[in-house]
Amino acid sequence: MSKKEKYWYAIYTKPRWEKKVHGLLSDQGIESYCPLNRVKKKWSDRMKWVDEPLFKSYVFVRILPEEQTSVRMVPGVINYIYWLGKPAVIKDREIEDIRRFLNEYTDVKVESIELKPDDKVIIRTGLLMDREATVQRIMHKTVEVLIESLGYKLVAQVDKDKIFPVAKNQT
Repeated sequence: MSKKEKYWYAIYTKPRWEKKVHGLLSDQGIESYCPLNRVKKKWSDRMKWVDEPLFKSYVFVRILPEEQTSVRMVPGVINYIYWLGKPAVIKDREIEDIRRFLNEYTDVKVESIELKPDDKVIIRTGLLMDREATVQRIMHKTVEVLIESLGYKLVAQVDKDKIFPVAKNQT
C-alpha cells in the first residue's frame, strides 16, 4: 500500500446515522459514499418513494491511510470495519459496481450468503483461484472445501470472503 494513494474503507456508524455521517464527512472535504436504495414506502394515506441506506450502519470513505484518525473523530462514526487486524480496504471496482447497480435498479434487497455443507462454490483468489469446490465444514471465518482433481481429493481451509456460491442453474 502506497502512503500517498487513497483507498476506500468501510466505516461503521451509529444506527440510522448513515446519511448524517456522510454529510458531516462531505462538509469536512472527505470523499464518502453512502449507497442509497430507492424504496417505495406505504403510509396509511399514500405511497412514496424514499431513499434508504443500502447497508445499515455503513458508509464508505476514500482517504489516505494517515487520515483514518480524523474520520474516526467525526460524530456518529463508531469505527472502521476490520479485516485481519487492519481497517478493511474496499476495491474501487466494488464501489463502482455498487453505484452502477443502484443506478440500474430500485428496491434492492441485501442478503448475506449462507453456506451449507455440500454447497458448490468457486474460489476467488490464491493458488486455487477459479477452482470449483464443495463445502465440507463451516468455521467462524473460514470454510473447509473439497477440491476433486487429478484423481485426488484436496481439502483446504479458505477464507469465507474468498469464495462464492456456484449459481444453481450452472451445476
